[in-house]
Amino acid sequence: MKNIRNFCIIAHIDHGKSTLADRLLEYTGTVAGKAMQAQVLDDMDLERERGITIKSHAIQMDYEYNNEKYVLNLIDTPGHVDFSYEVSRSIAACEGALLIVDAAQGIQAQTISNLYLALEHDLTIIPVLNKIDLESANPEVVKDQMVDLVGCKREEIIPASAKTGLGVHDILHAIVERIPAPKGNQEAPLKALIFDSVFNAFRGIIAYFRVFDGEIRKGDHVKFVNTGQDYFADEVGILRLDKIPRSVVSSGDVGYIISGIKTASEVKVGDTITHLERPCSEAVKGFEDVKPMVWAGIYPVDTDEYEELRNSVEKLQLNDAALVFQPEASAALGFGFRCGFLGLLHMEIVQERLDREFNMAVITTVPNVNFTAYLTNGEVHEIHNPSDMPEPNFLQRIEEPYIRAQVITKSEYIGPIMTLCIGKRGNIVNQHYLTVDRVELQFDMPLAEIVFDFYDKLKSISKGYASFDYHPLAYRESDLVKLDIRMNGEPVDALSALVHRTHAYDFGRRMCEKLKELMTRQQFEIAIQASIGSKVIARETVKALRKDVTAKCYGGDISRKRKLLEKQKEGKKKMKQVGNVEIPQQAFLAVLKLD
Repeated sequence: MKNIRNFCIIAHIDHGKSTLADRLLEYTGTVAGKAMQAQVLDDMDLERERGITIKSHAIQMDYEYNNEKYVLNLIDTPGHVDFSYEVSRSIAACEGALLIVDAAQGIQAQTISNLYLALEHDLTIIPVLNKIDLESANPEVVKDQMVDLVGCKREEIIPASAKTGLGVHDILHAIVERIPAPKGNQEAPLKALIFDSVFNAFRGIIAYFRVFDGEIRKGDHVKFVNTGQDYFADEVGILRLDKIPRSVVSSGDVGYIISGIKTASEVKVGDTITHLERPCSEAVKGFEDVKPMVWAGIYPVDTDEYEELRNSVEKLQLNDAALVFQPEASAALGFGFRCGFLGLLHMEIVQERLDREFNMAVITTVPNVNFTAYLTNGEVHEIHNPSDMPEPNFLQRIEEPYIRAQVITKSEYIGPIMTLCIGKRGNIVNQHYLTVDRVELQFDMPLAEIVFDFYDKLKSISKGYASFDYHPLAYRESDLVKLDIRMNGEPVDALSALVHRTHAYDFGRRMCEKLKELMTRQQFEIAIQASIGSKVIARETVKALRKDVTAKCYGGDISRKRKLLEKQKEGKKKMKQVGNVEIPQQAFLAVLKLD
């Protein structure tokens, strides 16, 4: 065990994590020849196209240092705020972390939040200054920032360039020298933490784990503590670029188990594996349940595909433990699921993966957050969906979740960023200058306000320089109203939204205008209205398509034309009584792009 090192890489998005992981694999000879390509560990097409890591990946490397052989287990982590759940699981399975900072961009919001996560788990931090080969790099200034943040000495910071390979050997030496070997008792009962799982069509569910105490052998009778299920280990092994079967995986090591599990709900990421006959006394700590930030309905385009959608979402949940879902029904869209996501990017990725991996075309409703409603009779209700909102005469008060937002930016953009945050009902809490021209702003603001387009607007007004991170605070009382969108007087529940009373008129008016652009014209007039309760606050009308019924009258008496027009008028009235309005799929997404 003294020659095992478990570590992860933490950094802000786009600071060079995946490139450094490639270099480490190349320099240790784990991946060579044809298998070597950019972003080796990012095996999803989606990750390569967008240049971001979505899933955490584990891989084992062998390294020789001072004539001794070491086993290095790397658990790669994503950088985007929406995938911080993946980061927390990776950190729980490690003893050390490489903290990477871009020499050109300096410390950004996600760097700070991931560092605090690692420090909470008492991980050894190795600071790495990446991209020092760039012309725009400012290594001395960024080193000062890192010393202030991490509290390390300047000489402990390793200058590197993941692209050219500069400093990679120094990083490998530091991993061996600075990160402690795993502590564990080989003789104790088996105790292992599941940090990830994937679905294989032939082998069932494969769980990835880190062994803390004891050892697991092929054929062992094991039990999953949280779910209480027991299985036989058909195959255990270690994770290289491919899975390599072994007869035993011992304490301190990272490996996988295949036990023919077919049902997704039987494997919980963060669960503890132990032996059935000789169980461990307590489960592994350091795991927390996922808290979804954003809720949205996902419905199949074809209502007959409901069961297929259920299977697809269950399989996707195995690979993405942060996805939470429950069945729901909508008058406009039929049967579907209410899904909880960590953020808008997470929602977008899930939708894209359903389409690519499972060939499921889905409609996503307006995303919203969780609210708590206190009724006059003393009951408390959780509201995931605007249609669950109680009538105003039964409602005592409603509370919404607030977050502490942290924005790091250049000082020249402070004005526009403050205007944006205050417009989103934010209150400034703190303003702290990190250097002469870099400032950290902290705001308390409602989570519902950042769900839609906050991040995009922040990036555009700061020309891409501002970085953003947040963590939940508590629920606070708010003056929220339910805004209904009606088509020809009928409310469309999938387009309803809970908005603050001061924003309701503006939001309703823009929604009606946007829907007017998207609706196809019919033979009859369509009224699009936004209403709060029975009070209509905005209206747009989609004009009817007029068929020229008088075309066949060449001249002649006006009474002939009048007769035809009256006949058409009667027909239109009748059509309006039975006419159904079909809402195009873009209408459900239009709400996200109102500006």
